[in-house]
Amino acid sequence: MSRNIGAKCRLCRREKVKLFLKGDRCLGGKCALEKRAYFPGQHGKKISKLSEYGLRLREKQKAKRIYGMNESQFKRFFSIAERKPGATGEYLLKLLESRLDSTVYRSGFAASRDLARQLVLHGHILVNNKKVNIPSYILKPNDVVTVKEKSKNLVVIKSNIEKVKERGGINSPWLEVNFDELRIVFKRMPEESEIGSILEKQLIVEFYKK
Repeated sequence: MSRNIGAKCRLCRREKVKLFLKGDRCLGGKCALEKRAYFPGQHGKKISKLSEYGLRLREKQKAKRIYGMNESQFKRFFSIAERKPGATGEYLLKLLESRLDSTVYRSGFAASRDLARQLVLHGHILVNNKKVNIPSYILKPNDVVTVKEKSKNLVVIKSNIEKVKERGGINSPWLEVNFDELRIVFKRMPEESEIGSILEKQLIVEFYKK
């Protein structure tokens, strides 16, 4: 399955919850979900209650869409989490938030995970002073993420940082962020309580273990 490059607002409407795929647009009155809080498509208003399988499927799809992953990528992350001791769903969330693109987004350097992914893919991001252009790269404790010197004046980064400062900064205690130096220290994996996820992780686990 390839990555969805269509209208992102349709994805939020399909899951009937804000996935925050378009940055500031999701916070204002232009949010499509607030205008049309029903499934997209000709028969969107007529879709009946979901089955148990449907609920699990939708939760898995929701997670894939939030983190911008295709099926094979997401299943690989689930397999890694499944092999770890402890709660699979909890570790899965921690692993997803340890991705490089998630970290760039959580730091306030990008308005959305999609934009963070583009910054990584286009070579604007360094990890421990080495270019890493793999959005799914998993950071380890004390890894240092920086913006490449030639990219520090990118408008998309500077403008979003100003907006984040106006909102009072970031709320990601597992990250140490220096806006002046465009530098992030990934101190540790986040705790589940710190992530503030809208996902029902147990439904995802049940989907793959059905």
